[in-house]
Amino acid sequence: CEILSSLPLQMSLYFNVYFFPFWWLLTVAILYMKYPLLSDYYKFILVTITILVSLTELIRLYLGYVGNLLEKVPELAGFWLLTLLPQLPVILFLLFNEALQIHPLERAVHIVFAAFLSFQAVAAFFTLRRMVNTLASRFRLTEFHRLEEQRPGAGRDSPGTGSAA
Repeated sequence: CEILSSLPLQMSLYFNVYFFPFWWLLTVAILYMKYPLLSDYYKFILVTITILVSLTELIRLYLGYVGNLLEKVPELAGFWLLTLLPQLPVILFLLFNEALQIHPLERAVHIVFAAFLSFQAVAAFFTLRRMVNTLASRFRLTEFHRLEEQRPGAGRDSPGTGSAA
C-alpha cells in the first residue's frame, strides 16, 4: 500500500492553520485603523473580502486536511479549487491594489499568505494528479481481476490439459 498524501502539502497546511488567525487579527486591526480614510465602496469591498476570506479559509483548510491525510480525491480537489478561485485572486487584489492604502505590515502578511496559497496550489495539483493516477490504476486492476474470475472455466482444469481425476 503506497501512501499518496503529500508531506510538504501537509506541513504547509499545518503552518497555515497557525498563521491564519494571526493574519485575520492583523487584517481586522489595520482595517479598523484605515476604515475612516477609505472611500465608501472600498469600505464595503474590504469588509466583504475579509468575511469571504475568513469563511472560505476555514472550509479550505478543513478540506485540505481531510483530502490529504485520508487520501480523498473530492475533498482535495475542493481544496485546490478553493485555493485557486476565491482565495488567491482576493489576496493578490489586497496585495497589489494601491487604492486600498496598504500598510507595510499588511503587505508583509499578505505576501506570506499569498506564498502559502501559491505553494499549496502547486503541491495540491501534483498530489491530486498522483492520487488520481494511482486510484485509476487500482480500479483497473480490480476490474481486471473481477473479469478474470467471471471468465468461464476460470479456476478449473480445462479438458486439454490432460489432468486425470
